[in-house]
Parts: sequence; C-alpha cells; structure tokens
Amino acid sequence: MARGFPGADDRSGKLLPAGGKSLPVACRCARVRGLRKAGAVNGAIFLDPIAISLVFGGAALVAALRSTGPDLMRAGAALKPLVATRVDVDAQAARVAVNRIVERTSAKGIATADRVPVVERFLAKAAARLSDSRDPRDFAKWMEAELSARAERHAAVHAVWRSVADAAPAMGMIGTVIGLIRMFAAMDDPAAIGPGMALALLTTLYGVIAANCVAGPIAARLERLSRAELLWQKEALARLASVARDELATGPLENRVARIEARLRVVA
Repeated sequence: MARGFPGADDRSGKLLPAGGKSLPVACRCARVRGLRKAGAVNGAIFLDPIAISLVFGGAALVAALRSTGPDLMRAGAALKPLVATRVDVDAQAARVAVNRIVERTSAKGIATADRVPVVERFLAKAAARLSDSRDPRDFAKWMEAELSARAERHAAVHAVWRSVADAAPAMGMIGTVIGLIRMFAAMDDPAAIGPGMALALLTTLYGVIAANCVAGPIAARLERLSRAELLWQKEALARLASVARDELATGPLENRVARIEARLRVVA
C-alpha cells in the first residue's frame, strides 16, 4: 500500500507519494509563514530607540554646540535645494537675465537696470544695486562683499553637516562602551547580557551609517553645489561690474557723448 500525506492534492484529500519529493500544502504554507515571521523579527532587532537617540541625537547636539542658530536653520533649509537645485539650468537662466540687463542699460541707461524682470533673487538684488550705483568702484566693492558673505554662509552650512558626520562615529563608540559596561555588569545573569551587547553593536552600526551614508554625502553634495553656484554668480556680477564701468566711469567727453547719441538712436 502506498504511503503518502493526506490533504496534499488541492483540498481533495488524495495521497501524494511519500519520500521527500512532495509536502502537504498545509505544511508548505506553515513553513512560508514561519519564514516571514522570522524575517520580521530579524528586521525588528535592528531598531533600538536608545541607540538611535544616543547616536543621532548626540551627533545633532554636537553640531548644535559647534554652530550658531542661523547656521543650523540654514543647514536644515539646505535639504530642499539639495535635491531640487539644477545648477546648469540656474547658470543658463542667469546668463539670459544678465544679457537682458545689459541690453536694457545700453538702450535706456543704467538707472533702468532694476526694471528688467528677473526671477532669481540674487540677480534681482544685483540689478537693483547696479541701478542705484553712481560709481563703478562702489558696485565692485559691493560685489566682492556679497560673494564673500555668500561663501561664508555656505561654508557654515557645510560645517554643520561635517560636524554631524564627524560626531556620529564618536557617539557610536560611546554607545559601545555603555553597552559593554551593561553587559559586564550583568555577567551573573546570562539573560541580561544580550541587551547590553545589542546596544554596543547597534550604536556602532548607527554611527557608521549616520557618518558615511547620511551626513557625509549631504555635506559633499552641498559643497559641490556651492562651488558651482558661486561660479556662475561671480561671472554674472563680473559682467554687471563691466557695465557699471562702461556707464559710470568718467572718460573723455567725446566718448560719453557718443554713448548718449548711440542710446538715443536705439530709442528712436
């Protein structure tokens, strides 16, 4: 008489041949559910609120102590342009806007530079400053001060994220030491050794992840975006400074009269 497992043939109750080649449907389903449950448990062991608070909270606290309030606010606000900014598009739009400003000032004078519609706030501010300038040296000084201030603000934001990346592994090591202390303090109770060891390992893991997978890449990308942004801003301001020199610098009377006559011909 053939030996087999009952209920294996799609709820028909028929027997399937034994010998390890086939298993009942109920057994296979139970095995799948067991594997899924084991996977959920294994995923949950990587989440420890104490370790997360120690590493991420400690790294954030260190960065806060190293920085100022405005720097921290700008560091948080920098996460939006981190993924939304397209430097090449911004640079091309800036070139188009500067061309319009140059054409406007050549046709109607430097005082009308701020009447050119500009979406980018930086260029709008530069156009307003250009229209109010009475000496090209004043505009050149403002340009240098503005670029220097923007570079300093960018560097402060980068320093915040670099501080987080530097502090996270140290916070992980602190958590490791705390976990080992808890583990050695409970050597007489084998059941209490596990939580201490878990804390020691998880804090190290979180520190590595926070430094190399979160804060470090954010700081590196912000630095690259900052260099590209400051480059096109410097080029735009240099061209506007050239316009200021051409329009405001004192020169021979014949040259100034020629520029005025050329402007009148364009208007006419």
